[in-house]
Amino acid sequence: MKLQELASALLITHIHGNAETEITGIEADSRKIKPGYVFLCIPGLTVDGHDYAPKAIALGASALVTERVLDLPIPQLVVKDARYAMAALSAHFYGYPSKEMKIIGFTGTNGKTTSTYLLEKILRDQGFITGLMGTIEMKIGDNYYEMERTTQEAVDLQSSFRKMCEHKTDYCLMEVSSHALELGRVKGIHFRSGVFTNLTQDHLDYHKTMEAYAAAKGLLFSRLGNGFASDPAERQYAILNADDEASVIFSKLTAAQIITYGINQECDVRAANIRMSAKGTEFQLISFAGEAYFQMKLVGKFNVYNALGAIAAALAEGISLEAIRNSLESLNVVEGRMEVVDEGQEYLVLVDYAHTPDGLENALSTISEFAEGKIITVFGCGGDRDRTKRPIMGKVTAAYSDYLYVTSDNPRTEDPEAILADIRPGLQEVNYPAEKAEFIVDRKKAIQKAIEGAGPKDVILIAGKGHETYQDIMGVKHDFDDRLVAKAAIRGRGR
Repeated sequence: MKLQELASALLITHIHGNAETEITGIEADSRKIKPGYVFLCIPGLTVDGHDYAPKAIALGASALVTERVLDLPIPQLVVKDARYAMAALSAHFYGYPSKEMKIIGFTGTNGKTTSTYLLEKILRDQGFITGLMGTIEMKIGDNYYEMERTTQEAVDLQSSFRKMCEHKTDYCLMEVSSHALELGRVKGIHFRSGVFTNLTQDHLDYHKTMEAYAAAKGLLFSRLGNGFASDPAERQYAILNADDEASVIFSKLTAAQIITYGINQECDVRAANIRMSAKGTEFQLISFAGEAYFQMKLVGKFNVYNALGAIAAALAEGISLEAIRNSLESLNVVEGRMEVVDEGQEYLVLVDYAHTPDGLENALSTISEFAEGKIITVFGCGGDRDRTKRPIMGKVTAAYSDYLYVTSDNPRTEDPEAILADIRPGLQEVNYPAEKAEFIVDRKKAIQKAIEGAGPKDVILIAGKGHETYQDIMGVKHDFDDRLVAKAAIRGRGR
């Protein structure tokens, strides 16, 4: 593709230099530049991509996309907004792949990962080829890739979509983070449906207020399009949690057809007569497509919500209730989500990704429904993230736990002791007995002590990291998997 052809994706541009320059790739990370690539100079929060243009040229870049003419010896496509241009030019370069398959985006504070896996299971069981993008991994065909962030940058997204098209993918299920929406990473993506899980406190280090956080999430639904279609395959759907107040806002933002789901409110897809145990969850589904009784191996009311969102999305695709039920009832576990660590011990050990106040309360309230012994919680808070939620998380865990081990999560560049100190006021606020809480910076030791102190029928929740296989300390990712650490501790104790 020539630079002039790439520029045709935008109305207002200026080409400084040879417009016939051949472009063989597009990239916003100077470290990934190859000969013939165009380098996108993106101004960021802490660094400016324009400063890395010389490095890109040294690696073989044939052109630049800039917001101003740089005194450099290669052609430059000058644009008004480089971040917007990145989304538009990437889609154009890769041939608008999101229009060649159905993309269903999930946004919300909690439940995105589980919901995508549930819907993927339903679709795969119907013979569809699926792709997956999210917190745990990206899947293209039978290949799995690690993800650096929940939602990729626009260049990587469009490249991944094109690879999915090459594998004849029918559906892509993707998590859409508030950061990605705010920064325009998903602009120009043709979503079939958007699914909203819930909105609770998180990421206020970035968004500052819950109102701003909600506004970022709402962008997914406002971008679902403003046109109607006679062909059902071209219609778009906003699938909203009727029990969450934010859905009222989102319903006003979208022109897409709205499908609501929930438990407490009247809605299109509703769960009633819910029964929960340590072995799973049962409920009666009442929907616009009929009724059915579900028995899932997934634990907890929050997983009922996750299932309802996936069920609503599947019904929008014309899949029968019977087929949906068969798929969900045959699903065993979602990695790192209330995942059982079983070495034959007499107590239950669960590993969960819960890292927000709401996520912790969901997990612990579920455990309180079936726990016959003590509830022992191991948790911490991530460094370089929203500090205001730390005492709240302490307060939440105190409400449900008979014993607490407060420890490190991913401290990143913060002092772990300072993070633990931020959690302590939450325990003090509810007068949690000091003798029932231990503050241990070393996460491995905290997990070991929790397991050493467990009795028959006790339940240990190890929260915060879930599927993660590393611990981020001062910019270095050390091998660490809660599940493996717990298994070793159980074996070391002799079960």
